[in-house]
Amino acid sequence: MTPKRVIIMGAAGRDFHNFNMVFRDNTNYQVMCFTATQIPDIAGRMYPPELAGHLYPQGIPIYPEEQLSQLIKDNDVDMVIFAYSDVPYSYVMQKSAIVNAAGANFCLLGPKDTMLTATKPVIGVCAIRTGCGKSQVSRKLFHLFSQTQKVTAIRHPMPYGDLAQQVCQRFASLTDLDAHKCTIEEREEYEPYIEMGGVVYAGVDYGVILKKAEQESDIIIWDGGNNDFSFIKPDILITLVDPHRVGHEVSYYAGEINLRMADIVIINKVGTAQPENIQKLEKTISQVNPTARVLQSHSPLQMDDITGKRVLVVEDGPTLTHGGMAYGAGALAARRHDLTLMDPRPYAVGSIKETYQKYPHLTNILPAMGYSKKQIQEMEKTINAVDCDAVVSATPIDLGRLVQIDKPIVRVRYEMEEQAAQELKKIIDSLL
Repeated sequence: MTPKRVIIMGAAGRDFHNFNMVFRDNTNYQVMCFTATQIPDIAGRMYPPELAGHLYPQGIPIYPEEQLSQLIKDNDVDMVIFAYSDVPYSYVMQKSAIVNAAGANFCLLGPKDTMLTATKPVIGVCAIRTGCGKSQVSRKLFHLFSQTQKVTAIRHPMPYGDLAQQVCQRFASLTDLDAHKCTIEEREEYEPYIEMGGVVYAGVDYGVILKKAEQESDIIIWDGGNNDFSFIKPDILITLVDPHRVGHEVSYYAGEINLRMADIVIINKVGTAQPENIQKLEKTISQVNPTARVLQSHSPLQMDDITGKRVLVVEDGPTLTHGGMAYGAGALAARRHDLTLMDPRPYAVGSIKETYQKYPHLTNILPAMGYSKKQIQEMEKTINAVDCDAVVSATPIDLGRLVQIDKPIVRVRYEMEEQAAQELKKIIDSLL
């Protein structure tokens, strides 16, 4: 049989995992290339031979997604696999139209073919959109269970550097973050675990990662990302929904999958949401997944003392960009303290300026963009150029470790409320 010719559309995460699970060493298929989008500077690389397997001794090229239609025609492609997330259904079907018009089939792979099976209990924490507060729930579960058991977190991938060096990454200290040359997005997810004395795994080959994590774990937490569904079959799946984005829970890929599969659904951020939006969410959950246990949780904000009134608010980057939020925890905390939010757009340089052009819904806030050393430097220049009294940082990391800022930095912290956390643990204990 002639192998089916395949292209995998991705964003340096699900695409590589799907390849490893379904196509590597599979003579029924020939993967011609990957395409890349969403994340800056991840195209133009090669999926290396040591990861691609014996069928691809030269590796597999990665091209910009903009070339997709021509790549299908030039390579006589039979099938295109869509393998990234946090996008509306209209976007997915537009990509399907591009693929079909070029002559190929359009395919979405599901959990049966792409989920690994663990030998240890797995608690999956996923969401319907980026920025729902999933990471704070994951961290709270780590804190609660690690008091009596060995707990390891496995994080959704963010391999934006040398893929051959990122097969299996273990983070247990701040020096590990430097050694692996982590981006700001990676640090936002790993640093809070490290500060709690935890261990978190990530990388490219989740078969290898899972085996390593199982060796030092009684319980594994799948800390999902980008509203993707889990790479590992969870014994219990927790899905977070957002009352600030009502309707997204049933209109985004792959968030609705997480909602439909969930054992427990958490409506987060209820303290800052409109009551009618919470009610709408409850109604949708009961229609889509009537057997799920539903919890409500506050996400209380804590802000350090501040001097001055004019502030630049720096927020979690992915929440504002492909997450689509026009504000985050920093803006909410600043407004509660009657602070004036300064507009950083006139001062933006380089890729930061390009970010504002790509995401015009962003105004008086700065997304913490740092996918490369150059971009971190451009963010530093932008921050220092803004005329303000202080910087309000709502990113989970200590921003001062990465950039030299000539203004005071005031941190905003947010954690899952204790009452909801204890209730969640009781439900998990009963289900396990």
